[in-house]
Parts: sequence; C-alpha cells; structure tokens
Amino acid sequence: MSNHNKSVKTEIGQGIFWLTLNRPEARNALDANMLNEIEKAITDAEANKDVKVIVIQGAGEKSFAAGADIRQLNERKSLEALVPGMQGIYNKIENCSKVTIAAVRGFALGGGCELAMSCDIRLATKKAKFGLPELSLGIVPAAGGTQRLSRMVGKGRALDMILTGKIIDGEEAERIGLTSYFVEEEELQAKILEVAEKVLKKGPVAAMLAKHAVHKGYDIDQDTAMWMEKLSQAVAFGTEDKHEGTLAFLEKRQPEFKNR
Repeated sequence: MSNHNKSVKTEIGQGIFWLTLNRPEARNALDANMLNEIEKAITDAEANKDVKVIVIQGAGEKSFAAGADIRQLNERKSLEALVPGMQGIYNKIENCSKVTIAAVRGFALGGGCELAMSCDIRLATKKAKFGLPELSLGIVPAAGGTQRLSRMVGKGRALDMILTGKIIDGEEAERIGLTSYFVEEEELQAKILEVAEKVLKKGPVAAMLAKHAVHKGYDIDQDTAMWMEKLSQAVAFGTEDKHEGTLAFLEKRQPEFKNR
C-alpha cells in the first residue's frame, strides 16, 4: 500500500512504514505543509496494527531534510513560536509506540537534524551532514535541538555544534554518538532493512515498553526510573508474547509474537 502526497510519500510493507520526505528540489525543506503531512503519516502509522517500525528518509541523495523553510520563518511572529509546531510533532515521533529509524544521507540541518534526533535509531552515510545552524539566522534550535543533542553527545559537544554552527559528516556523527550506525552510501538501504529486521523479530509490546522506559526514565531520578522499569516488566510479564517468547526459547524455535 502506498500513497503519494506532494510533500510526503508513504509505503507499508512487511511491518515497516516507510515515510519519505519528498521535496528533493527544495532539499526536503520542512515547510508547514510537509510538517502537517509528517504528523498525519505518523498518526496513520501509529494506528496501524501491522506496523512495527517506522523508517524516515529523504528523497534524492542530497538531503534528508535541510531544515525549516526560511521564507516562512522570516514571517513568524514571537508568539507563534509557542504553538506546539515542529517541537510538538517531533515529540509525537519520540513518544509513538512504534520503533522509529532515521536514515540520513545528505543534509540534516536545523529542523532536519532535530527530526533525526527524535527517532530511536539513526543511520548515516559519509555524505550525511548534521548541524544546527539556527544561530546564524538569529534564532535558537527549538524543535528539541538544544535538549536532545546535549543528551546524546554531551553538553560540551552540543554547545560547540550549536554556538559555532559547525556541520559534521556521518562518520563523525557516529563517533560522537549522534548516530547509531555509519554506513557506506550504497549499503544504506540494506542496513536499514537489517536493523529493521532485528527490531521486527523482537516482542513488539516489550519493544514499546523498553523504548518508553529509556525515553521517560532518562531525565528523572534513577530510583523513580527503576520503579518505572519494574512496572514495565510487570506489564510485559502479563502478555501472551512473554509466554510465547520464553516457550519458543525453551523449544529452540523462533517466537511468533502476536503483539498482545
């Protein structure tokens, strides 16, 4: 099943929801229309019981997403920054129950970098270019940029990237922990599938619980987070999937998870 909107292309197959940012002529710049379509696609993927993994990628080889549409930004007024907007959509991606993978080749700047950071797993090629150049425009990275980057790569590196606006390639991004995988250009598609396949073999309820435990537990005190982890395990223990997973292990076969 696939649908071809102007800005976003979606396709579903074998448990994977492919979300392709489809404005290559504009380096997949994130204008208001594209952001609305991304949000709608994520809502559709979230509601689809057959979807276990969402892959976000950019059409063309030059860009994942080259940030917000500057012309639209130029017209924004002060209070407009307070609406959920891009930050709200990216929070929705981080909080969605499916595992999310960002595949980055070419530019992932500003809002594009922040979009990749809102995903659970990131892959990048040598030609990937990550950066938060917002300060050059007299604005701050405000779709999670100041927060997610510092949590991923540490405060010192985040401040350096944000204050100098420097742009790093996929290899350096992997070295500092901004991405999980660094792959050769021609191997990107195969690697996305390999990573997605690994996730698809896991218990989907457990994957959702583990993902939320990591995201939600990261910023609270460890004692409270440990209790949340324990409660997540209690939920997992009550599922049919836990029975099937442990039984399959004992019977030396692949489990057949039912997502319940």
